[in-house]
Amino acid sequence: MMSVHKEIKFEEAIEVALIDNGGVERGDPKTFDASQGLFPDDVIAFVKDSQPSRWQALEDFHGTGAGEALVSSLTKELASKGTLNVLRHGFKCFGKTFRLAYFAPNTGMNPEATADYAKNRLRVYRQVHFSDKNPDLSLDVVLSVNGLPIVTMELKNPMTGQTVEHAKRQYRFDRDPREPIFTFKQRALVHFAVDPDLVSMTTKLAGKETVFLPFNRGGNHAAGNPPAAPGKYKTSYLWDDVLSRDSLMDILARFLHLQVEERQVGEQ
Repeated sequence: MMSVHKEIKFEEAIEVALIDNGGVERGDPKTFDASQGLFPDDVIAFVKDSQPSRWQALEDFHGTGAGEALVSSLTKELASKGTLNVLRHGFKCFGKTFRLAYFAPNTGMNPEATADYAKNRLRVYRQVHFSDKNPDLSLDVVLSVNGLPIVTMELKNPMTGQTVEHAKRQYRFDRDPREPIFTFKQRALVHFAVDPDLVSMTTKLAGKETVFLPFNRGGNHAAGNPPAAPGKYKTSYLWDDVLSRDSLMDILARFLHLQVEERQVGEQ
C-alpha cells in the first residue's frame, strides 16, 4: 500500500501543477468513451460554445441526434486525416466545417481571435480506463484538447522500486496499440514514460517494437536532468513548461510533425 500511495502522490503532484499553474482544468475520467477514443461530451460542449450558429443548424436538422452525428463525423475524419490535420483545419459534418481547436493569434490586435483561443478546453485526467476489452486497465494521466486525447503518461516512482524503464515496458507489453486511444496519428500524439528523474517519449506504440527516445534536458554535458529546484522533481519541466496550456497549443500549431514510414508488402 505504501508504494501505491507514493505513486499516487507523484500523479497528484503533476495534476495539481497543471491545474494551478498550467492553465489546464481537471477532467472526469469517467467521461472517456473507450470505443471512440474520445471524451465526446467535451467535443460537443466545445462546438456548442465556440460555434453556436453551426451547432444550431446541426441541431435543427438532427434534433437530439446532433451530438452523435457530430462525433461520428469527427471519428471518420480522424481516421482519414489524422489528429493534427483535424486540430489545425477542422472537420466536415454534413457539408459544414467545424473547428476542433483555435490557436493563439500572432498578436493581440485581434480580440475575436483571442476570445476564440480562450474557448479551448484543455483537461487533465487521472486513471483513464481506455479499453472496453480490458476494462480494469487504466492510463495514469491523459491530457486532452477539446475532447480529443493528445498526451498519455505512465508514471513510476523509484521509491516504489520502479523507474521510467518499467513505464516503457508497460507501454510495450501492456498497452495494445490497436486500442482507439493509441491508434497512430488518429488519437493521442505522444506517450510519455515518466519518473521523478527521467522522461522518455514515443509517438507510436508498436508492442515490443516501440521505440522510445529520451526527453531530458541534460546537465553538466551529460545525459539525464539537472538537480531539481526546491519543491520540484527533476522532471517537473515536462508539466510546468512543455505541457502547460500555451506551450502545448503552440506545439500543436507549429512544431509537431509526424512521419509515417511506409513499406511495401514483402519488403525486408
